[in-house]
Amino acid sequence: MADASLDRARRSAPGAWMDGLVGITIFSASLVATRLALTGMDALFLSAARAALAGLAGAAALLALRQARPRRADVPALAIVAAGVVVGFPLLTALALQTVGAAHGTVFLGLLPLVTALFGALRSGERPSPVFWLFSLTGALVTVAFAARGLDGPPGPGDGFMLAAIVLCGLGYAEGGVLARRLGGWQVIAWATVLSLPVSVPLALALCPAEPGAIPLPAWAGLAYVALFSMLIGFVFWYRALARGGIAAVGQLQLLQPFLGLGVAALVLGERIEPAMIGAALAVAACVALARRFA
Repeated sequence: MADASLDRARRSAPGAWMDGLVGITIFSASLVATRLALTGMDALFLSAARAALAGLAGAAALLALRQARPRRADVPALAIVAAGVVVGFPLLTALALQTVGAAHGTVFLGLLPLVTALFGALRSGERPSPVFWLFSLTGALVTVAFAARGLDGPPGPGDGFMLAAIVLCGLGYAEGGVLARRLGGWQVIAWATVLSLPVSVPLALALCPAEPGAIPLPAWAGLAYVALFSMLIGFVFWYRALARGGIAAVGQLQLLQPFLGLGVAALVLGERIEPAMIGAALAVAACVALARRFA
């Protein structure tokens, strides 16, 4: 029986990593889209509106596909997912990005794979090898060191918001990965956003700007992206990947997110891609591959 389970895990691994890469590619544009949205709306409205729009879309998908309601025992886990990735991470990053730039925020994204792996070990019982932790820590240090180049000044409130966002996001990722094994990847994020609707919809209506027509189109485009892609579609792939490939192992793909995010910033905001970025990305990719090998 154990051999059969191992064979199934090996067969699903390539697909899990491909799903994870798609999810991370979608997430990589989140900070840029958030910065665009903040050019025309405040952080509180943005956070409530993105959760509300994702929840309404998730509810429509659940109804259209006639999905059964989760068990009562699953509600606490869904609440943790909602607190981590539907409310906590979006709100805290939006608050942070009011005072720090998107590039500054990428410093903290380098810590997310390590935090996710730690919560994965605590919540799912995964026990990666010591060599895995070595490559995971190395990849995190390379990512943070690259992203932190040129930053100066003492830590500010934005740094505290970003650090808290990373902790909550890692917890939400790990909890959702465990729950996806029972409910399915897209069902987890759909139910989590639906669970948030009683709070997100009233808040979005109450915080709606007095003159929505005055909000520039790029800001609306940023809101649409973070609501539908960052908060819903990306998680369809991401939670499925975590459930099939392992939270700690697949979570290492997040090491690539800052580099993909800088690539998006280059395309959307015209930022220059430096040779050092390519070298650091290759080093991180090697850490991801080795972490996967020894997970």
